[in-house]
Amino acid sequence: MSRRDQIEQRAQLRQQMVQQRQREMLSRQTTERQTRIDRLQQRVQQLQSQKPEGARALREQQRTLQTQNRLLERERRAQQSDLARQQRLGLQAPAGRAPAIAAAAQVDQRGRFAERFREQAPAQAQAALTTRQSGWAPRQAWRHRHPAVFVAWLGPVFWPYAYSDIFDYTFWSYAYEPGYWAYAYDDFVDTVFWGNDSPYSAYASINPYDYPQGGGSRARQRSSVSARTLQQLCGTPDKGVTAWPLADIARAVRPTPEQRALLDELKAAAANAAGVFKDSCAETYALTPPGRLRAMINRISATLEAVKIVRPALENFYNSLSDEQQASFNALGPNVGERSPQQQATAEGCGDPKSGLTQLPIQRIEAVLHPAGKQKEALDRLSEATAKGVEGLQAACPNDVPLTPVGRLEAMQHRLEAMQTAAKLVEPALDEFYATLSSEQKARFNTLQQVAGP
Repeated sequence: MSRRDQIEQRAQLRQQMVQQRQREMLSRQTTERQTRIDRLQQRVQQLQSQKPEGARALREQQRTLQTQNRLLERERRAQQSDLARQQRLGLQAPAGRAPAIAAAAQVDQRGRFAERFREQAPAQAQAALTTRQSGWAPRQAWRHRHPAVFVAWLGPVFWPYAYSDIFDYTFWSYAYEPGYWAYAYDDFVDTVFWGNDSPYSAYASINPYDYPQGGGSRARQRSSVSARTLQQLCGTPDKGVTAWPLADIARAVRPTPEQRALLDELKAAAANAAGVFKDSCAETYALTPPGRLRAMINRISATLEAVKIVRPALENFYNSLSDEQQASFNALGPNVGERSPQQQATAEGCGDPKSGLTQLPIQRIEAVLHPAGKQKEALDRLSEATAKGVEGLQAACPNDVPLTPVGRLEAMQHRLEAMQTAAKLVEPALDEFYATLSSEQKARFNTLQQVAGP
């Protein structure tokens, strides 16, 4: 062997040794980073579950939460960089889990009900995300000239604005973004598997490892919920920000005395409907997947009962109107930006298979909990039940958006019934799987996230 060949061989060996050291260091770094992420996630959940007394303690909790969330986001961004470096160095995660989970995340991203709405203009997407992450009530969003979006959680309350969302959407559909109900379907699955601060439960994520961004800026974290807001949502849902637009209806249709009597009956039905929400508001955080699912079932059931209370009164009033009055009623709605006919609710993709919605969480559960034996069998049954539930939600997707308040409320009832059926289908399978877990596994499941890696 020539001297030149020997020099090249030694250089190659040195390079291989350097790369090997880099791989070993990066592997340790990745494991340590995941440990820090898990600890930060648990810390955030602990802070969210606390109930500080007094304004000073609440402000201190909010500052601490903001700090912890910033640290968590920094670790997640660094983890993405680590994954990219691993790929460049040809380093595989243990048992090939990370690549499989990353692929599942991509499938999940494409297989969501709201997937087609991700391609809206970046500024519009960012405005919608800000509205949702801020936990704004519909009319609060309208005052900022943002279409109202589906807010999945506000503090411990699932679907905080269910009362105004259902009925204001019925009356003022122009005030809501086109993907409103699509996100509700996605949130159904997210609620079961992911904690409140996961990327997907934030907003049908554009990037499977991050929050969607627009205009080059990151949306702020979901705002904390005050005791006063919860009291209004739970104690008097028919007042303040959640009040019905009955005065607007009267101004638009100019009812006759007979019609005014029917409108009063609708108003009374609205008050009765508000009453069913008072007992469905949770006062404490649901920290486990079964607990979150039951909180969701409770709110959906209350909302469905409210719809059934109001629907006959609305139909009686609407049917009493003349053609001209009905046209005025149909055109109700605040002027949020430029009013245009709503996009069809199903459009492309609503009828496509949604296997990705369940594929990602099941793979994450397997990677984090390592179920075996009876646990694995129970997880398989949970996967099957969730898939069947999602199929039922698909079947409830309407072919178009009804143009009348009566038609929209009827569609709401069908959708709520589908969500209730899906939730009750998943509940026993989730309870069975959760009961098989050890205390350590339960703690990991409670804080499960979509970050690639075990």
